[in-house]
Amino acid sequence: MPIPRLVAFDLDDTLAPSKSAIDPRIGELLVELARRVEVAIISGGQLQQFRSQVVENLPPTSAEVLGSLHLMPTCGTQYYRLSAAGIETVYAHSLTDDEKTRAMAAVEEEARRLGLWETETWGDILEDRGSQITFSALGQTAPLDAKVAWDPTGEKKNALREAVAARVPDLEVRSGGSTSVDITHRGIDKAYGMRQLSKQTGIDLDDMLFVGDRLDPDGNDYPVLAMGVACHAVEGWEDTATYLEGLIPTLPVRV
Repeated sequence: MPIPRLVAFDLDDTLAPSKSAIDPRIGELLVELARRVEVAIISGGQLQQFRSQVVENLPPTSAEVLGSLHLMPTCGTQYYRLSAAGIETVYAHSLTDDEKTRAMAAVEEEARRLGLWETETWGDILEDRGSQITFSALGQTAPLDAKVAWDPTGEKKNALREAVAARVPDLEVRSGGSTSVDITHRGIDKAYGMRQLSKQTGIDLDDMLFVGDRLDPDGNDYPVLAMGVACHAVEGWEDTATYLEGLIPTLPVRV
């Protein structure tokens, strides 16, 4: 592909292990990449995850480099930019109170019916992220090994997703991370986020590159591949770091 003007990343299991801070190696690489192209992170997670996993672990850099970083929580229904002053809101499109109430009731009732409502958890199972309701089977702060072991085939998540989708047909219900199901407005996925990113930055989708770990047809990164954006599949943050170490020297420095 031609030299990208923007490189976008999934967060969990692409830049860092699920809900974990980025490694210093990734932090350095993101800053070096942002000296050359626009850099975006698109995830189903909420802003606080972006803050604690990425922003607070970036090495010191200039305001110009920070200005090249774009944060898109909840698959792009929220959009933030970085500056020397901190995180600045560009937009945030929230669910209505009625949509939130119906979504939370549907996911809890269906999880209980399917035997997926766990009693031993780490943190809240249901979370209101403003523009997204998220069900995390083991809680928001469950350890990685427990999350991986809970549903290795994705069968539990897919069953819950289908059951909840039938209950709230006016909303979008998608498999999220390793133990999560996300509920948003219709048409919200990472392809939506990429289109919003193009609209906000003026950069054509053909000039973008997306890096993610779930580009398979059942994965939450797949909508980006399906819309025709150039993609690179990785397996974990170490794979991403190795890929960036090869990519960055091919890109001219801007700032």
